[in-house]
Amino acid sequence: MQVFGKLGWFFKREWRSYILGIIMLVMVALLELVPPQVIGFVIDHITRSTLTGGILMQYVFLLIGVAVLTYIFRYFWRIMIFGASYRLGRILRNRLYRKYSEMSPAFYQKRRTGDLMAHATNDIRAVQATAGAGILTIADSLITGGAVLITMAVTISPELTLIAMIPLPLMVILTSYYGTLLNRGFKKAQAAFSKLNDKTQESIAGIKVTKTFGYEKNDHEDFRRLSDEVVEKNLKVSKVDALFDPTIMSVIGISYFLAILFGARMVLDDSITIGQLVTFITYLGMMVWPLLALGWFFNLVQRGRASYDRIEEIMQTRNQIGAAHRIEDQPEGDIKFDIGAFNFPEDDSDGLRDVRFTVEKGTTLGIVGRTGSGKSALLRLLLREFDTVNPEDIMYGRHAIRDYSLKSLRGQFGYVPQDHFLFSTTIRNNIAFSNPEMDDGAVAEAARLSHIHEDIKGFPEGYDTVVGERGVSLSGGQKQRISIARALIIDPEVLILDDSLSAVDAETEERILSNMQSERKGKTNIITAHRMSAVSHADLIIVMEDGTVIESGTHADLMASRGWYHDTYNAQALREELESSLDALVERRDE
Repeated sequence: MQVFGKLGWFFKREWRSYILGIIMLVMVALLELVPPQVIGFVIDHITRSTLTGGILMQYVFLLIGVAVLTYIFRYFWRIMIFGASYRLGRILRNRLYRKYSEMSPAFYQKRRTGDLMAHATNDIRAVQATAGAGILTIADSLITGGAVLITMAVTISPELTLIAMIPLPLMVILTSYYGTLLNRGFKKAQAAFSKLNDKTQESIAGIKVTKTFGYEKNDHEDFRRLSDEVVEKNLKVSKVDALFDPTIMSVIGISYFLAILFGARMVLDDSITIGQLVTFITYLGMMVWPLLALGWFFNLVQRGRASYDRIEEIMQTRNQIGAAHRIEDQPEGDIKFDIGAFNFPEDDSDGLRDVRFTVEKGTTLGIVGRTGSGKSALLRLLLREFDTVNPEDIMYGRHAIRDYSLKSLRGQFGYVPQDHFLFSTTIRNNIAFSNPEMDDGAVAEAARLSHIHEDIKGFPEGYDTVVGERGVSLSGGQKQRISIARALIIDPEVLILDDSLSAVDAETEERILSNMQSERKGKTNIITAHRMSAVSHADLIIVMEDGTVIESGTHADLMASRGWYHDTYNAQALREELESSLDALVERRDE
C-alpha cells in the first residue's frame, strides 16, 4: 500500500475523477444486487403458485432497466478512473524525460540506455496500472463485496453469512504472503528486462561492427542468454501470480460447501425459504469477483511499488552540475584556464594537471596532442559537463563559469563533438536544429560556410533528404560538415570544434577554416585536432601530453622551438606530399 502514499500528490490532483468513478462503482454495485433478489422472488412465487404474467413482466422490465443503468455507469467509471491513470502515465513520462535531459554526462556513464528506456516504458506502465486497475480492484472489491455481504446478512440470514465467510481470513493471509514474493520477483524481472533492453539497443546501434567482424553468432548467443534470463525471471513471477486465483477459488469453494450444507438445514427448519437460499448462493457467486479483484489488487500494487521505487531512484538522483548559480547574464570576455588538477568521477588518476592559459576574446585557440592527452577533457570542463574541485579553475570574463546558469553559459557556445550525431530527419532540420523556424537562406549559408552545400544540392531531395538514423546514409565527412553547419548557423560567441575536421580532406579543411576566419571576425574559436594544418592559423596553440600543457605559442613559435609540434607538423606535411606525389603518378599511369 506504500505506493498509494507515494502517489498521494496525484490522487489529490485528480480527486474529482476518482470520486466520480467510485460513485459510479457504488451505483453499479447497488444495481447488481437487484437481479439475485428478483430471482429469489420469482422462485418463491413459483413455489407458492402465485406467479402471474403481469408479475413476471414487471420483474423483466425491472431487470432491463437495471441492465441499461449498469451499462451507463460502467461506461463512465472507466472514463473517470482509467482516464486519470493515463494522465499519470503522461505526467511521469514527461518528468522522467525532463530528468534525463537535465542530467550530466556523469549520470549517463553509470546508466545504460536500455535501462533508462525500461524505466520510461515498462515501469511507468506498471505504475499506471496501479493508479487505474489498482484503484478499480480495491474499490470494486470493497464496495461490491461489502454491499453483497450486508445484503446477504440483512435480507437473508446473518448466521449463514457468517458461516460462509469463515474461510476468508485464510485467503487474506495467503494473498499477503504471495504479494511479498511477487514484489521481490518483479523487481528482478524488471532488472533483467533492462539488461535485455541494453543489449538490444547496443546490438542494433553496432550492427555494422558486428557484421564486419563476423560476430553475429556470438552476439545472438548473448541476446538469447539474456532473453532466457528475462523469461526465467518472469516465469517465477508468473508462478507466484498463478497462486492467487486457485487460492481464491478454493476459498470460494469452501464457502459454497458451507452455505449449501447449513443453508439446506435452515430451509428444512423454515428459517429461510428456497428462494432466499437460491438468492444467497447467487450472492455468494457474486463474491467471486471481489475476491479475485482483491488478489489482482495485491498483484498490481506490488508491481507498481517495485516500478515506482525504480522511477523514484532516478528522480531523486541529483545533478550537481548547475545546481547553484548567481548570474543570469550571458558571459562575455576572455576565457582563462587555471586548473591545478582534475580527474573524472570514479577515476583515481589525474585527467588534467597544471593546465594554465588564456583564450582572449575574438581569437582562435588550437589544441593538439596525442589521443588521450586531455584535449576533449578541457572542452568538457568548459561546457560544464563536469566540474573541477576549485570553482575558479575556469573563468569566463570576470566570473567563474560556475557562477553562470547552464543555459546562459552554454548559450554562448556552438559545439561540434567528435561523435557527430545527426537526427533521423531531413538535412535542413538537422542544420536548423537550434531554431526550426530558420529560413532556408540562413540554412544554405551555413552549409556553404561548412562546404557541404554542393554535396546537398547533388542529392535527389536536396535539403529535404532524410539522413536516416544517426546519419547512416551519409559519409563521415558529410556528417561532420553538417554538424559544423548546425553550429555555425547560430553564430555563437565561442565556436568549439572537437576534432571535427578529421574526416575531410586537406583541401576541404582549408576552405572551411578560411570561411570561418572571414565570417567569424571578433568571435572566439577553439579547435582540437590531430592534423596540425587545422590549427596552424590559430592565434594560440597549446600542445598537450598526459593531461598537461607541454608547449604553447603561435605556429611560428612552436616551429622555432623544434619540439613535438615541429616534428609532428613536418612529418604530416611530408606524408601529405608523398601521398600527393603518389596520386599524381597513378593518374599519369592510368592515362
